[in-house]
Amino acid sequence: MVERIVNQQEKAYRLPPLTLAYVGDAVWELAVRHYLVENGETQPRRLHRLAVERVRAKSQADRLRQIREELSDQEREVVRRGRNAKSNSIPRSASVADYRASTGIEALLGYLYLADQKERLNEILQLLLQVEETDKQ
Repeated sequence: MVERIVNQQEKAYRLPPLTLAYVGDAVWELAVRHYLVENGETQPRRLHRLAVERVRAKSQADRLRQIREELSDQEREVVRRGRNAKSNSIPRSASVADYRASTGIEALLGYLYLADQKERLNEILQLLLQVEETDKQ
């Protein structure tokens, strides 16, 4: 059992960072949608607007800066790899620094998901969503 977990973690770690970010983007999007619905949002237009606010690059970059100290060395390394990955497209609405930071956090989420580290993934998602709660107050 332990060997299978180690193999999954190694396999996930070896994936290209943009592949990890691709998966992590979907994980974050679903977590945000779940959070919004769980907290009583039901109007589709409002759900969409609130979700877009939370998943945009600047928002993700800000969250990463606030939780960075909570990450392990290995998690910071995954973020660094994602941040340094060269993407051919950067949205006009995002600065290069914010877009790269958001790619880093998405890479981390994708890594944790693919490495089957669901408990740690949920901890990180909760930290990211708590940042959201702090921003509201």
